[in-house]
Amino acid sequence: MSFRISACVMAASLVLAGGAMAQDAASYPQRPVTLVVPYNPGGSTDAAARLVGQSLSEQLGQPFVVENKPGASGVIGTEFVAKSDPDAQTVLFHTSAIGIHAAFNQNLPYNTTDDLRAVSIVAGGPFVLVVNPSLPVNSVEELVEYAKANPGVLNMGSAGLGGSGHLIGERFQEATGTEMVHIPYAGGGPSQVGLMANEVQLVFDTLTATSLIKEGKLKALAVTSPERWADLPDVPTIAEAGYPDSTVTIWVGAFVPKATPDDVVEKLSGAIASAVADPIITERLFAVGMTPTGSSPYDADVTLGADIADWQALADTGLKID
Repeated sequence: MSFRISACVMAASLVLAGGAMAQDAASYPQRPVTLVVPYNPGGSTDAAARLVGQSLSEQLGQPFVVENKPGASGVIGTEFVAKSDPDAQTVLFHTSAIGIHAAFNQNLPYNTTDDLRAVSIVAGGPFVLVVNPSLPVNSVEELVEYAKANPGVLNMGSAGLGGSGHLIGERFQEATGTEMVHIPYAGGGPSQVGLMANEVQLVFDTLTATSLIKEGKLKALAVTSPERWADLPDVPTIAEAGYPDSTVTIWVGAFVPKATPDDVVEKLSGAIASAVADPIITERLFAVGMTPTGSSPYDADVTLGADIADWQALADTGLKID
């Protein structure tokens, strides 16, 4: 008798567990969703996740709650999502630095393309090359001339070792034949403070630096996008400055564990596209230096693959970031 009761209880438990694990587009999301941002609060990725998360909550009827899991330049938060249940209840909001890690780090605790699948490229935007106002240069050409005349003298700051700003700076040095000293900081805010204090003389920064540029606290020499940024119309592109190979845009993307069902991924991707199409969210994304994308999962996969290949070409030059 006791065996039959135990067996029934076990069977019921398995049915309940299976029901909790089952996830399809019709039932998604079944409970609050965690949006993992692998960086500290306050950056553009965090801002994008919070903006989109609020809209997703309204569209899909469950809270989408941002959880910051910083560390190891984004690797800790990414690993957490890669090893989560494949039900889109845990979603990664990461930058295009995820492709940098795939190209440069052979010892990641996950395989970027085997363990994760892209849901959407949420938004994207350029970096801006900013220098301390005391540096006696007013253009990219003058910066290159100064750096060549003073090899190893200029300190180039970044928001972290192996991040997008760091690698864009390394690519710029390769393109210009210059030699600078890389100084990584623990985030974009600290790198801006270091630049204003002249601890470093230049940074490839996100457009969160726009207000500091307008206030004269930083001097902008170029943006890395193919076109000029509307909020900084007098700042030339890096291509206009003579270095088209340094043209690069960064993006924020959404990712889930690889085995997440296709229909769930499509539903989440569509909801993200609807979110970033909202004029209010578009305006707020622009304020942190991004324009909305809201791509399909297929297009997001293509973008990620192209980025990994692009950064792999730089890694193949022998550059080490660890």
